[in-house]
Amino acid sequence: MRTQTDPLEQHVAVFGASGSGKTVLLSSFFGGAQEPAFRRTKGYGVRAEDKAQGRKLHRDYLGMRDGATAPTANRFASTEYAFVLEPTAEVPAGSRKTRKASTKPPKTLRVVWHDYPGEWFEQDPDSAQEAERRVETFRSLLSADVAILLVDGQRLAEHRGEEERYLKALLTDFRSGLSELRDDVLDRGRRLARFPRIWALGLSKADLLPELDVERFRDLVLGAAGGELAELHAVLRSYVEDPDALDVGEDFLLLSAARFESGAIDVSVRTGVDLLMPITAMLPFERFARWATNKQRASAVAENLLRFVGPVVGLVSSKRLKLPSPVGALVGFVVGELGTRGVKFLNKFVADKRKESAAEADFLGRLLEHFAEDLDHGVEQGVLRRGEA
Repeated sequence: MRTQTDPLEQHVAVFGASGSGKTVLLSSFFGGAQEPAFRRTKGYGVRAEDKAQGRKLHRDYLGMRDGATAPTANRFASTEYAFVLEPTAEVPAGSRKTRKASTKPPKTLRVVWHDYPGEWFEQDPDSAQEAERRVETFRSLLSADVAILLVDGQRLAEHRGEEERYLKALLTDFRSGLSELRDDVLDRGRRLARFPRIWALGLSKADLLPELDVERFRDLVLGAAGGELAELHAVLRSYVEDPDALDVGEDFLLLSAARFESGAIDVSVRTGVDLLMPITAMLPFERFARWATNKQRASAVAENLLRFVGPVVGLVSSKRLKLPSPVGALVGFVVGELGTRGVKFLNKFVADKRKESAAEADFLGRLLEHFAEDLDHGVEQGVLRRGEA
């Protein structure tokens, strides 16, 4: 039985062709989070549940930072990484009294990163066992709310003037691979209520294409391979119950794990890596709230959307407001007459909560508020493009 102090849990699935930089991104994220400056400025730490995985990621990061050595790619390895985001030992200024009065441990955030091997989109399975492994791996990431499809910036740079050729081939590989899995993943053709409903495109190694901001990246993808993206969208719609609650190619992100130069790797210069956790934890909120408050939504789909939206609204709402339970209010919006007014109400909750002092908010509430602000900053800096919410 889950308790109030159980972690809020979110999953992200990351897809990318072989060599697209998934391993480097993950090492950069985790290793950077172990730096004292990160914990001091962010107010939270990142812990790997599997200590061996954590040591490996940290070692890879140190190899980049101190030895200019990039991590070795995990070819054909489908790996799941679980991280816990928890408060640092330091007590924020002005909150000692609050901390002393509370005996409950803080609620934390658990994030699970699912790494789907890029080689599986490029090569046919060589045995029935491998084919089954691919299906089981894909089933394991159905708990994710967000999926990120990586476009390899190095491959894109190598195809200057013929970017269309690379992008069309990449999206066709994704579409073909997902289409081939569908009949085995769906039980007797029954579509899924639980499925990643936000499929973002991320440009890895974005430092190799400094002329591209996120809007130009989006324009490049849509202009060069818009038809292939639409075909991928159609395949994903065929997986999911209520396919109108599905965004494919609406969100775009620039990613760079470090600055790679001849004989040197500068891990302090990176792009978008610090948005990976906010995208996983907070991006679904605005989208799911809109979808869940649609009165025509199928009940099973609405229930799954509320699974995430409800707890987040509860965390970011103001206890001083003399209003019904945020979760109950949200359910009321789903079955009532408020529609978009409900979403505006929830957004006002978030805005009100941001105005409260950090000392008065619990750890997870503060963390989610900071994540929401990080997403806003990412948009302002031309690193993130959010789909219409």
